[in-house]
Amino acid sequence: MLDQATYTPRLRTHFRDVARPALKEEFGYKNDMQIPRLDKIVLNIGCGAEAVRDTKKAKSAQADLSTIAGQQAVVTIAKKSIAGFRVREEMPLGAKVTLRGDRMYEFLDRLITVAMPRIRDFRGVSGKSFDGRGNYALGLKEHIVFPEINFDKVDEVWGMDIIICTTAKTDAEAKALLKQFNMPFNS
Repeated sequence: MLDQATYTPRLRTHFRDVARPALKEEFGYKNDMQIPRLDKIVLNIGCGAEAVRDTKKAKSAQADLSTIAGQQAVVTIAKKSIAGFRVREEMPLGAKVTLRGDRMYEFLDRLITVAMPRIRDFRGVSGKSFDGRGNYALGLKEHIVFPEINFDKVDEVWGMDIIICTTAKTDAEAKALLKQFNMPFNS
């Protein structure tokens, strides 16, 4: 077991020792607080029509997401009733979790080095999925690419959204930050 008091995630050390000085030189920042850094990572699984038919599907998604993230996920519920989709108010529809600090760096490390290489026909992630304010979003078609998920015990394969929030002001700064973490951009 690792001693939590002295353990620092590999990507956090890389950011401090390599990425920060490189970004400071590349963009000519005068102050260290101007250097963009990771703020949080939000993971989301939406169950969709399966959750409408069976409310236990949202609990299953919550359990899988908690296993992947390493912290407890919360079930997301419908805010309004939508008759066309057979959704009632307060019906469970998915799960989400927000990672910060060491868990965020650990998750990003596992995503880039372990999960992405396990994706079938993987050719990199899009370099255009930024929102204009330095945040990056990507989607996975299967949550089973993470090694924490036991493939034999999975009852349903879920797609998941991963949003990486940074303190960067522009997309170029955010992309440079993620490139420092070896994010495999295809463009």
